[in-house]
Amino acid sequence: MISQSLNAFLKKRNRYNILIFNLILWVASFFTLLFFFAESNNPQKIDFFYTSIFLITIIIPVLINLYLLIPLLLSKERHLLFGLFFLVNLLIFTELNKWVFNSFIDVIFSDFYFVSYHSNTALFFIFSIFLIGTTLLKLSEDWFRLNRAKNKVLELEKMEVENQLNSLKSQINPHFLFNSLNVLYALSLENKKEVSSAILDLSTILRYVLYETGEQKVTLEQEVELIQKYLEFQKYRFQDTTSVQFEVSIDEMSYKIHPMLLLPLIENSFKHGMYGSTQNALIHIYMKKNKYKFSFCIQNNVPMEASLGNEKYSGLGLKNIRQTLNLIYPDNHSFKIDDRIHSFSVTLTIKLDGY
Repeated sequence: MISQSLNAFLKKRNRYNILIFNLILWVASFFTLLFFFAESNNPQKIDFFYTSIFLITIIIPVLINLYLLIPLLLSKERHLLFGLFFLVNLLIFTELNKWVFNSFIDVIFSDFYFVSYHSNTALFFIFSIFLIGTTLLKLSEDWFRLNRAKNKVLELEKMEVENQLNSLKSQINPHFLFNSLNVLYALSLENKKEVSSAILDLSTILRYVLYETGEQKVTLEQEVELIQKYLEFQKYRFQDTTSVQFEVSIDEMSYKIHPMLLLPLIENSFKHGMYGSTQNALIHIYMKKNKYKFSFCIQNNVPMEASLGNEKYSGLGLKNIRQTLNLIYPDNHSFKIDDRIHSFSVTLTIKLDGY
C-alpha cells in the first residue's frame, strides 16, 4: 500500500522537481565557471561565449549520468557497471570538450578565437568535479524527496487508520449501549428498586465510553475501574445467580493501552454465559501486566439451553476487537478464542515495546 501511494506521489512531482533542480544547478554553474574563466572581474563577451559552450559539453555527460546511469545502474545496485560507464562517460566528454574548442567551434564563430587552454589533467578534474558533485546532489535530493514523500504517505495512512478506528468505535459504543439497555429493561420488568441506581451507574460507564475512548490510550487503572463499575452494573440484573471472579496482577497501573479493547470482551462473556438459564453461571476474568507483556483472559461457562438464534450477532464485538488489534498492534499481539460446548474463553496478549 505504501509503495503504490509513494509511486503515485513521486510521479506527480517528478517533472516539477527535475525542472527546478536543473534550473538552479546550471544557472549556478554558469556564473561559477564564468568568473573562473574570465581574466578580470568584468567578463567580456568572449567569456560568455566560451563559458556557454564549455558548459554545454559538461551538461550532456551530467544529464546522461543523472537520468540514465544513476536510475538504470546505481539505483539498482549495479555498482561495478555504474562505475565503468561513469568513467567512460567522463573520458569521452573530456576529449569531446578539447575537440570542440580546438577543431569545431572556430567554424561556427569565426569572429572569435577559441582554444582549449586547459590541460588534460585540468579538464579531467573539472569534469570529475561536476559529475561527482552532481551525483551527490542528485542522491541527496532524491533522499530528501523520498523521505518527504514517505512522511506524506505515512501521514495519510495514519489518518486512514484513525478513520477506521473511529468507525469501529462507532459500532462498539451502540453495541455496548444496546446490551446495557437490555439490563435496565430486565430490571424494569421485575419492578426492582435498583433501577435508579443502575441508571446512575450506567451513566458513569457511558461517560467513560463516550469521552475517555476519544483518547488514543488510557491507563490500566482506568480500565480496571471501568470493569469494576461494569461488573457492579451487571449485578443488578443477576444478583447472586452468577459467580464473577476478577483477578488483577499489574506491576504498573499507569501503563496505557488502546481503549475499549476489554469491555466488549466482558460484554460478550456475559452474553454467552447468561443467555438462557443464569443458574450456576461462572465468569472468570484475569488481567496481568509485567515488563514483557500485557494479557487479559476471560472465561465463562455456557448454559445447556443456550440458543443459537442470535449467533450471527454474537461475534460483532469480537470482530471489531480483532480489527482494532490489527490496526493498533499489528505485529505485537495475539487474540485467541476457545469456543467449546460448555465453555467459552478469549485470551488477549499484547507484547510490550522493546520485548
